[in-house]
Amino acid sequence: MNTTTYGLDIAKTVFQLYWVEPSGKCFNRRFSRPKLIEFLAQREPGRIALEACGSAHWWARQLEGLGHEPVLLHAKYVRPFVQTNKTDAADAKAIWTAAQQPGMPVVAAKTEPQQCVLGLHALRQLRVKMRTMLVNQLRGMLFEFGIQVQPGLRRGLQEIVQRMDELEQSVPPLLFEFVREQLQSIERLDEEIARLEQRIDAWGRQSRSCRTILAIPGVGMLTATAMVATIGDVHTFKSGRQLAAYLGLVPKQTGTGGKVWLGGISKRGAPYLRTLLVHGARVVLSHLRRKNQPSWSLTLAQRRPTNVAAVALANKTARTVWALLAHERTYDRDYVSVRPA
Repeated sequence: MNTTTYGLDIAKTVFQLYWVEPSGKCFNRRFSRPKLIEFLAQREPGRIALEACGSAHWWARQLEGLGHEPVLLHAKYVRPFVQTNKTDAADAKAIWTAAQQPGMPVVAAKTEPQQCVLGLHALRQLRVKMRTMLVNQLRGMLFEFGIQVQPGLRRGLQEIVQRMDELEQSVPPLLFEFVREQLQSIERLDEEIARLEQRIDAWGRQSRSCRTILAIPGVGMLTATAMVATIGDVHTFKSGRQLAAYLGLVPKQTGTGGKVWLGGISKRGAPYLRTLLVHGARVVLSHLRRKNQPSWSLTLAQRRPTNVAAVALANKTARTVWALLAHERTYDRDYVSVRPA
């Protein structure tokens, strides 16, 4: 028996569903949220395709609970199949058409804990940005009154705290009170960031996958938890090369007439995770330089810019993560890969 495929265009309150019955009759109906769940609960199990947008992972878990097979598609792969003006009905039909294409890439549905961890990372990232903004604003205001603070987040804050008596004499009373309040706000942000990192660390220590990839040089707890929570099911990717491409760590390709040109990295996927991987690679390169240890990445850094070497090492880290998780292995620093015969 052929499984019915549905194209579901999701929103906040209005949902459009497109499908074709075995008899060949097409349907394109609009539902409210309760009516859609009620309708799908009464249907035979089928494949339900939807764009990987806001609330899509929640919907994937709901559809799976109703016995259906959710298929998440990147919105970029759906847009070319919109034949007419962009409407809910046209989008639902385009999603259905895209799901029929052989070899169409899919997005792995995230579990509830994985979404929670990514939420913690987002909360932490916002607070880190807010802290940087407050420190830079404070530094700029003090400079307007002839007070220069040494660079660096921690060193600058420590100097400001140590020079509070001097600042009280140099900064007008109208502003000095708010300088003190801004320091208290920065301190509160530090406490919130520390609590978020404790929650992330606790989850990472309970995750076997996180503990496995923590052994890779350049992968810390933040990178490990973000990696495991972002990629979802590692078996969604056929190879480490595909995972690196998903994270935007491979060159863009432009070709015509049988010639292919490689440009800068594609920067697809999650920018936050890609940033963590590249920063971790920079730390590894710096450590190798200090220890003067021979490495292919140092050899590459001698003939190419440091940023290029860091991205190449981040690419290798992503591939190593896939190999460890997909084949359930432990990290071996001296491992040598063997090309299959």
